Amino acid sequence: MTTTPDVSATPDLTATPDVTVTVIVYNDAERLPRAVASLRRQTHANIEIIISDDHSTDSTPEVARQLASEDDRVSYLRLPENSGGCSAPRNRALDIARAPYLMFLDSDDELPERSVEVLLAAHREREVDFVMGAVERIRVDTGRTSTWMPHLVAERRTVEGIEAEPSLFFEHLSTSKMYRRAFLDGNNLRFPEGIHYEDQLFSAQAYCLATAFTVIPDPVYRWYIAPYEAAESASISNQRHKLTNVRDRIHVQRLIDAFLVSSGHEAVREAKDYKFLKHDFRMYAGDLPFRDEEWLTGFAEIVNPYLAELAAGAYARLPRAERVVLRLVQDGRLEEAQLAARGLGHGVAPRETTMDAAGRVYWGGYVPESAASRRELDVTDLGLDSRPFASAQFRHEITRVERGPAATVTLSIRTYDPGLRLPVGPQVATLLLAPGRRRMKTPFRLDPVRPGVFEGTVRLDLAAAPLPLNGFAGTRHPVLQLTSGQLRNTALLLAPLTFPTLRARVDYRGGALPHEVTVEPEGRASGRLQLRWTPVGVTARVIRPLARRAGAKAGSRLRKAARLAGALAR
Repeated sequence: MTTTPDVSATPDLTATPDVTVTVIVYNDAERLPRAVASLRRQTHANIEIIISDDHSTDSTPEVARQLASEDDRVSYLRLPENSGGCSAPRNRALDIARAPYLMFLDSDDELPERSVEVLLAAHREREVDFVMGAVERIRVDTGRTSTWMPHLVAERRTVEGIEAEPSLFFEHLSTSKMYRRAFLDGNNLRFPEGIHYEDQLFSAQAYCLATAFTVIPDPVYRWYIAPYEAAESASISNQRHKLTNVRDRIHVQRLIDAFLVSSGHEAVREAKDYKFLKHDFRMYAGDLPFRDEEWLTGFAEIVNPYLAELAAGAYARLPRAERVVLRLVQDGRLEEAQLAARGLGHGVAPRETTMDAAGRVYWGGYVPESAASRRELDVTDLGLDSRPFASAQFRHEITRVERGPAATVTLSIRTYDPGLRLPVGPQVATLLLAPGRRRMKTPFRLDPVRPGVFEGTVRLDLAAAPLPLNGFAGTRHPVLQLTSGQLRNTALLLAPLTFPTLRARVDYRGGALPHEVTVEPEGRASGRLQLRWTPVGVTARVIRPLARRAGAKAGSRLRKAARLAGALAR
């Protein structure tokens, strides 16, 4: 395929830029200007900006041409047909890039202002094949900012080949790096076309082919994350609900494995396998509780042949809870895999365990038959019967959610205690909820049903929640607390994955602070009970805006305004 830049947007060719930054775009006219603006603000100004359009069908061409007309550093490249991925638009831009150093930017992201400056400075300090920096992740739904794989970029250093630090396979983004053009050309390294997860293969190849590369802790990429975007517009990584997505990811892993063999880098295979288990498979594992039987069966059929090929040492490096989920999938115990997946990262116990003649404890209701399953499902090391009470593992499940009178919700709760840590007889439990700084405590009784299983009912009065004077807008997840003498154990409370959403208007503080409260299943992660407060009426119109304007100095004025608003409401 031969593609040339838009003639009307060709930049001045009299000067050679230091760095070419390619912005790939497809049907993203709204966010493209933000991405390009972040390049135009770079503190190192001698750059070339290529907008590479994968044949958009919206107004992207008009927007791109306008951006090119505003800055002679910007040119516009349009592919004659849609390629369906990121590789082709990047590669076509590589064909015409004029700078000795290259970077890539997606149209829905940005570069921090000093990105080009700090990456280029590292290249000029020492000749390396590429330089990589930190990636800022910004959740578009919450605004929360974090650093992608922070432990990998915390220290400035030059790595003499991937064998020296194979954990860097976890940082598989191509956009966090500035590449030396001669390195890419000399190795004929281009983005693989016609596949998804192209960054993983490209980055693995770059790591293996590089003689040396430098890591710097400076933020060089701003990655906007929309985890709950509509399915039709979600990124490839957020389309895990599709079995084709699973096949694509496994296909890329096999391509990486083949490259490791052909390039003589088989020594890092275990590290790469560990990355797949800890990162790639782990993302699917977190979704397992929310998938239906047909999907689970298809998922197992796709992943199990590949899981059987991975290095045993990679499994051994995983936490026990993750190894349990993996083995249950491999053994076809898919419903149990769903149960195990709900506790990942939260120290949630299994519903039941079984002990063999040697005293080893296994997940589930029977001792596994195969040696491999016994090895992976052996949960003896979790110390279910011996760890300190504060960190003991229980499993608290809501079995029923019912709306009660007024603004109350009745929860039926079952607690599993496979380590038999709780004494025989009724237990005093407390439901904890904190929509503000103060906690709401609702005690109730758990009665024994059989050894290691307790059940109880608790009525949660939403009107009793201690909201702040300026109200509350947000989501909270109740937790369950058990006591043993002076010791306390506070743990996750799992909800039914589906139950009718319950809503109630609650007039806090005698009607002065109205809110709508929603009780619903979380629908993601472990699937907790979720309570959501939305200010309405005078709270939304007066109190919350006043609190925002007053800010940190609100103090007595906020309390006075709340009292006044309450009087007006009454």
